[in-house]
Amino acid sequence: MANTDYPRSSTALLCVDPYNDFLAEDGKMWPALSEVSVSVDLHANLAKLRAAAREAGLAIFILPHHRHRADDFEGWAHLTPFQAAAHEHEMFAEGSKGGDWYEGFGPDHGDIVVKEHWGASSFANTDLDLQLRQRGITHVIFVGAIANTCTEASARYAAELGYHVTLVRDATAAFSAEALHAAHEINGPTYAHAILTTAEVVGSLGSEKAA
Repeated sequence: MANTDYPRSSTALLCVDPYNDFLAEDGKMWPALSEVSVSVDLHANLAKLRAAAREAGLAIFILPHHRHRADDFEGWAHLTPFQAAAHEHEMFAEGSKGGDWYEGFGPDHGDIVVKEHWGASSFANTDLDLQLRQRGITHVIFVGAIANTCTEASARYAAELGYHVTLVRDATAAFSAEALHAAHEINGPTYAHAILTTAEVVGSLGSEKAA
């Protein structure tokens, strides 16, 4: 897996939900994510991957979750448990600090921001597949939170659509070490083409093979 080739013209870094509510110390979900985030050095690794992707000339996509609004889900028949909890806690509330991008991880330098996803998958009911295909992207590298929910759902969908999928072990987080383990050691190997560390991805992007 560490020898994966990443053609620069057709590889993209996909950043899932880089919101303050996930990544900032005063974010609503930081207390639940902090232990795993610190253990994998999440913020530093996200920064390294974004810098390496930019240096290699890769497209960078931001995959945002729906920002909370008071009238969300009115008339809905089948909210998922995650949607219900997110609504109750007003996650990523529109106009709030929690719903803003974490400094340094939001869109920049022409990054593509796709439509907000209502559930876990960044492909369902968004323009992500269209945006990728219009740019000739065949290889997608997923980073961001949460490993076993939005990141996994999006990466699984990508594999179903025929993309080459890479998960990055230390550029995501979860509510527990067990959940992170499940995402990468149990579920990931059933669909992902590569499950690498930040150092491995950065090394691949900096190699002649990435040209």
